[in-house]
Amino acid sequence: MNISLFLKSLATMICALVMLGCSGPQVQQYANEKPVLDLSEYFSGTIDAYGIFTDRSGAVKKRFTVLIKADWKVVDGKKVGTLDESFDYSDGTKQKRIWTLTEQSPGKYIGKADDVIGVAQGDLAGNALNWTYTLALPVDGTVYHVQFNDWMYLINSKVMLNKAKMSKFGIELGEVTLSFYKR
Repeated sequence: MNISLFLKSLATMICALVMLGCSGPQVQQYANEKPVLDLSEYFSGTIDAYGIFTDRSGAVKKRFTVLIKADWKVVDGKKVGTLDESFDYSDGTKQKRIWTLTEQSPGKYIGKADDVIGVAQGDLAGNALNWTYTLALPVDGTVYHVQFNDWMYLINSKVMLNKAKMSKFGIELGEVTLSFYKR
C-alpha cells in the first residue's frame, strides 16, 4: 500500500471523527423523552427562575433571578407567546427583556426581543428545546454581539432546567445555568 495514500486516508478519518465529536446533541435525540414540553403550556402564567453566569474556567461571575409573566394567543392560525422577563442581578443591576415567540410549525419556533439580533431559532422535541440566537449584551458600557446555544429540558410540570453556552467568534465565553419554577 502506498504510504502517502494511507496517511491521507488516516488524516481524513481523524478529521471526520473530530468534526463528529464537536457536533453536539441534536434536539431529535430527545423526541421520546417525557414529559413532553409544550411551550405554550409551560410558559403560561408566572414563572420564577434562578441562575448563574460562569466564565470559561467555571467561576461564578453573576447570580440572578428572573420573574417571567407569560401568555399565549392565536394570531393568523399560529400560537404566539409573550414572555415578559424581569432580571435582578447580584450586583444590583436590573434588566428587562420581552420575548415574542411564534410557533412556525410543530416543533419549530422563532423568537424576537429588542436585544436579540435578528431572530432566535427554536427546535423542540420530547422534553427538550434548543434555542440559537445572537444577543446584544452590554458589558461595562460596551455592547457585544454574543451567540447563545441555549438548551432547556422539562423535568416535570413545574420545573425546567436551562443551560446556555455563550460564544463570540466561535470562542466560548462562559455558560448560563438557569432553573425555572412554574407557580
